[in-house]
Amino acid sequence: MGATPNRRSRRSYARLLLGLLLLRFGGCLEAADHGGRAEEGGGVFPVVVSTWPFREAVRAAWEVVSASGAAGSAVDAVVAGCSACEVLRCDGTVGPGGSPDENGETTLDALIMDGTTMEIGAVAAMRYIKDGIKAAKLVMDHTEHTLLVGEKATSFAISMGLAGPADLSSPESIEKWTIWRQNHCQPNFWKNVVPAGNCGPYHPIDVPSGESKASVKHVLKRTQGEICQGLFEHDNFLEPVNPHLKSINRHNHDTISMAVIDKMGHVSVGTSTNGATFKVPGRVGDAPIPGSSAYADDEVGACGATGDGDIMMRFLPCYQVIESMRQGMEPRNAAMDAILRIARKYPDFVGAVFAINKKGVHAGACHGWTFQYSLRNSSMQDVEVITVAP
Repeated sequence: MGATPNRRSRRSYARLLLGLLLLRFGGCLEAADHGGRAEEGGGVFPVVVSTWPFREAVRAAWEVVSASGAAGSAVDAVVAGCSACEVLRCDGTVGPGGSPDENGETTLDALIMDGTTMEIGAVAAMRYIKDGIKAAKLVMDHTEHTLLVGEKATSFAISMGLAGPADLSSPESIEKWTIWRQNHCQPNFWKNVVPAGNCGPYHPIDVPSGESKASVKHVLKRTQGEICQGLFEHDNFLEPVNPHLKSINRHNHDTISMAVIDKMGHVSVGTSTNGATFKVPGRVGDAPIPGSSAYADDEVGACGATGDGDIMMRFLPCYQVIESMRQGMEPRNAAMDAILRIARKYPDFVGAVFAINKKGVHAGACHGWTFQYSLRNSSMQDVEVITVAP
């Protein structure tokens, strides 16, 4: 039975309201039906999708998943694709050699998820190992755990046969870190600390509830001396050392997030990143967090995300996308809804998601920047890059 006029008008109103909200929050959206709305098991499979114009990564995954005969699984293809990006050091934000932390060291975060079994393996703040996605798969294949971190993740990876220990720095990352130090460690990710406008070590500003700003300044001058003079002049000693948004952009805060649907319709996702440039040592972003950077379920589809992980992980946008599609929402609307949930709380955040359902229909949504994602399916001769414009 068709929808009643009242139902149709309510749906039209809901779509209009969603569009107005998107404009209100400065978001951006592009729905992509490249490859067509194939029926389940139709001609678009296999499919590979990746954040950003990481064509070589998509080609590497495609070579595995599209091979004639016994083609590789979705999981194998994700490992191949993310590994290619690690080797190529995509945008300087994936793999070794980029994004130094405050100590000048590069560490890796990675995740892989099997949408058939719902198994996940991940590593975070991993030192001295170049192969982030392979280490994550070893966690999934050989432990009952989901996430290993830090030096213990390094020890595990080496014990399972990965090469290491290796220096993950590069001449470029060291030069970037040196220039940052010469610029008084600006920008950075600290807030409500002293000294402001300079390198650490940092200490919290303790403000008793009834104490005036003048009294606080007196205490700081007495304890910190001339270090805080610039801080006092602008009267901003309770604000972040630097506005957070200014330190976030595609080339210093990025992730490869990849999804693959193989010939059998099985779905897998993976992520790899070296994290935010000049992050506080020990910081873990959203890349190894299931449901934030990526999520997959054979029954529904897959999602990948990129952007300001410290904000995005608070909302698990990819889990939200999958659950929205599970309830019948199209990828276009599911992606938009997940982004809008964040933008309503953090209108200045920068981020994006792509969504693909089990039929191969895909879309992207973003906020605060122009987003691109790469895709190949069996109807294409090569990788296509889809732009999601503001």
